[in-house]
Amino acid sequence: MLTAARSPELPVYPRLDLEPQRGSGSTLVASDGRELLDLYGGHAVAVTGHCHPKVVAAVREQAARLLFYSNAVPLAVRDRVHELLIELAPAGLEQCFLVNSGAEANDVALQLARRLTGRRRVVVMEGGFHGRSLATLAASGLPRYRQLAEKSGGQALVDLTAVAPFDDPRALAGLVDAQVAAVLLEPVQGLAGARELRRETLAEARRACDAAGALLIFDEVQCGCGRTGAFTAAEAYGVRPDILTLAKGIAAGLPMGAVLVSGRVAMAVGEGDLGSTFGGGPVAAAAAAANLEVLRDEHLPERAAALELRLRRALAAVPAVLRISGKGLLLGVHLDRPARGVQASLFERGFLVGTAVDPRVLRLLPPLVLRDDEADRFAAALQEVLR
Repeated sequence: MLTAARSPELPVYPRLDLEPQRGSGSTLVASDGRELLDLYGGHAVAVTGHCHPKVVAAVREQAARLLFYSNAVPLAVRDRVHELLIELAPAGLEQCFLVNSGAEANDVALQLARRLTGRRRVVVMEGGFHGRSLATLAASGLPRYRQLAEKSGGQALVDLTAVAPFDDPRALAGLVDAQVAAVLLEPVQGLAGARELRRETLAEARRACDAAGALLIFDEVQCGCGRTGAFTAAEAYGVRPDILTLAKGIAAGLPMGAVLVSGRVAMAVGEGDLGSTFGGGPVAAAAAAANLEVLRDEHLPERAAALELRLRRALAAVPAVLRISGKGLLLGVHLDRPARGVQASLFERGFLVGTAVDPRVLRLLPPLVLRDDEADRFAAALQEVLR
């Protein structure tokens, strides 16, 4: 029997002293009545804000009609998500497969690349993070997560992964040879501290993959769904991958991920090659369809680009801010001091922000519906804390 002091939940998450009860737009209301401005977005999930009315209505309507049936039957609501994703994605990505998370999406992408090329090796970049399945841990560009794969029996997968130095196009190209199945990159790295790759690096990755017959995979689990100023960073940078993965912001908080593929990849996939019991379930699909329509119809990627400029201008005037990295509303605020204490002080003042692997970086992942006055309030609070 569990003691009163022990929870039945495994203690794997460090947690803030906050229990959200409801949310609207960029605001969270805690169980004790506190209101917080959310510049973390539930880890980049709430791109259309908390509880957008159109998403809530779609979920309510779908849940009352049909909670679930598997991919053994067609569903119009699932087809609508497919149509919207291909409409919003860069030209050349022609079909998609729905899953439950970013890790699952990246796992599927690696499976497809290895199957299509008949090769096993993967090239990733220092600082990249791609999920917590065994395959994606092994493909991490962060030592801590590769070590988790090793400890879980994934040494063989770790040995098949080459890690290129951050944003070094020449070094990256030098690792892509006839043994490589895929290059897997986050165009804007999230966990590492909102670090954007140069277009030159992404273009060189495309060239190297073409020359070696490897596939280029963009992991846009965190930087996709409008966050970087376009629906995908691939579009923002003008470099098209063979496979692109999405999750987090795709369904407004319901579990969903997506794998978008080129025609070349799609032609190699047949019946029974992939499967996901809950991937594309009706309630999650209803949320995703409504969420994607809101992103498109309310021009939220353009809103992210405008807010990036506003935040950069405001924060550049703060002496303790050394620089700002990232793109759109995936920003890293590089400080002259440890970020944890600053995060705690902002929390006390009613602002929720993230941190990063880099201990001096605050990570901003707010909803794309953040208002100008809310962005200004945050900038003023950060200036006060740092002063």
